[in-house]
Amino acid sequence: MDKAEILKRAKAYIEAEQDERFSKEVSELIAKEDYKELEDRFYQTLEFGTGGLRGIMGGGTNRMNTLEINMATQGLANYVLKAFPEKAKDGTLSAVVAYDSRLNSDVFAEATALIFAANGIKAYLFSGLRPTPELSFAIRELKAQTGVVVTASHNPRMYNGYKAYWDDGAQVIEPHDKGIIEEVNKVKEVKTMTRVEAISTGKLVLIDKEIDEKFWAMCKNQLFRPALIKEKAKDVRIVYTPLHGTGAMHVEKVLGDLGLKVTTVPEQREPDGNFPTVEKPNPEEKPALKLAVELAKKEKADGLMATDPDSDRFGTAFPDKDGNWVLLSGNQMGALLMEYVFLSRKELGKMPVNPACVRSIVTSPFGDYICKKYGVTMLECLTGFKWIAAVEANFEKTGKYNYVFGLEESYGYKIEKEVMDKDGVSAAAMCAEMIMYWRSQGKSLLEHLDDMYKEFGYFEDRAISQNFPGSTGVETMKGMMASMRSNPPATLGGEKVVKVRDIMKDPELPKSNVLQFYLESGTIVSARPSGTEPKIKFYINSMIPAGDGSDKWFEEAKVKAGKLCDGITSDIQKIIDAASK
Repeated sequence: MDKAEILKRAKAYIEAEQDERFSKEVSELIAKEDYKELEDRFYQTLEFGTGGLRGIMGGGTNRMNTLEINMATQGLANYVLKAFPEKAKDGTLSAVVAYDSRLNSDVFAEATALIFAANGIKAYLFSGLRPTPELSFAIRELKAQTGVVVTASHNPRMYNGYKAYWDDGAQVIEPHDKGIIEEVNKVKEVKTMTRVEAISTGKLVLIDKEIDEKFWAMCKNQLFRPALIKEKAKDVRIVYTPLHGTGAMHVEKVLGDLGLKVTTVPEQREPDGNFPTVEKPNPEEKPALKLAVELAKKEKADGLMATDPDSDRFGTAFPDKDGNWVLLSGNQMGALLMEYVFLSRKELGKMPVNPACVRSIVTSPFGDYICKKYGVTMLECLTGFKWIAAVEANFEKTGKYNYVFGLEESYGYKIEKEVMDKDGVSAAAMCAEMIMYWRSQGKSLLEHLDDMYKEFGYFEDRAISQNFPGSTGVETMKGMMASMRSNPPATLGGEKVVKVRDIMKDPELPKSNVLQFYLESGTIVSARPSGTEPKIKFYINSMIPAGDGSDKWFEEAKVKAGKLCDGITSDIQKIIDAASK
């Protein structure tokens, strides 16, 4: 892009952006003649994609800022007005808005609420930061037609995002996603009003404890064994970290009500969008849990729990028999929670007819074997919890299945029906009960996980991410995926690729740019470009089929899986290196 075009776009942005913080950034870059940075900020417009917006905060069309938020919200408002004409006519449309601890989240959330209000849509705005699952819960509780949460989930501190929800409490999917995008792209003028005017006219309503209390009760109502909790909770010590996010208020309350001893990492308890103690506030990342592990060792805790900034992801770690703390993967905790829910329903006579579980296509098939044992149908969906919610919503329409659990490998679990998104708060409560249950059976969670491996086969999972920033990054990723489609690898990790699954051509799923390579052992390797960031992610779901269940088989299976994963990782890196040249 030449300098003249960059300057033209930059000056147009400055004129349109009403938030001086962001327009000033661009003005200063023009004064410095920093055309490299200006090009990165203006070579494209941050796209309102199928899940909303996500990007680095700052001035520019390729950044998250107030102008982008305003345009997105006006487009969403326009779509809602058309989608619910009767409610638009009688003035009963409503929306719920929540936000997390990130920088500018409160500013973006209020701007969103005021635009809804100015368009005649009653806006329920949380009075302070709240978790994403509570936003989903509130939409259903208040019978709103849409909702927005301002969050970039577990991304680094320079990011923020905007996720749009529909009246079922789930993130928007087709056809609404495309319809909203069309409306966003057509926006010429943004309607807004002042906070004072919005409150005085009843178009802006602040909400807090009336939703909080119902949300807490819902999380506790999912549990199976109140008598066990009453007996054992006082003996269970949990160290918890919200990673500077929204979780402390909710996780401390719910676990505290159950009677557990919860010690929150003091350095990470208070909400802080700068995330001063971590590079990435992501419970999937071992460095993010360093302080929590240190405190857990000091406190001689029975378990460690963590939630990401918007508290939809849930991470855990537990001490092994030698006192070493083991961070469980999302697939491992998902398998443990799934099996506990199933066995509890079966033991207590609460398993519905035609029960079904839902997992994303890049989640380990470990759960498939668990489902088979308990007579539960496992269904696949695209990556992202909005797709799990969509499958569940279809259950409600058709009556063919009854939802009992949903999971994805990226630390996302959904136990309840009242929330149509992953929920780290209810997962924490169920995990706490699960700790008590297996303790009552004379086992730790890690010991029981080993028993599951011996029964179902050994599964080991790894993920490899590669960033491709800048204007050329997207083209590099496109080239890599095209190359793997036209010339897929014959082997990975020394095993023959026996099947290639292209989700773009899979008739059972919506089209998505994902390739899966099935190996001889049953191992699955998936390649998936991110829809919100300039990166591609490879997922390795290795499998060693069940043997005789002995300790010897188990140890040999772990070694074999490790070598297989190492070999696959090496081959994937060669593919990445070739594409990057």
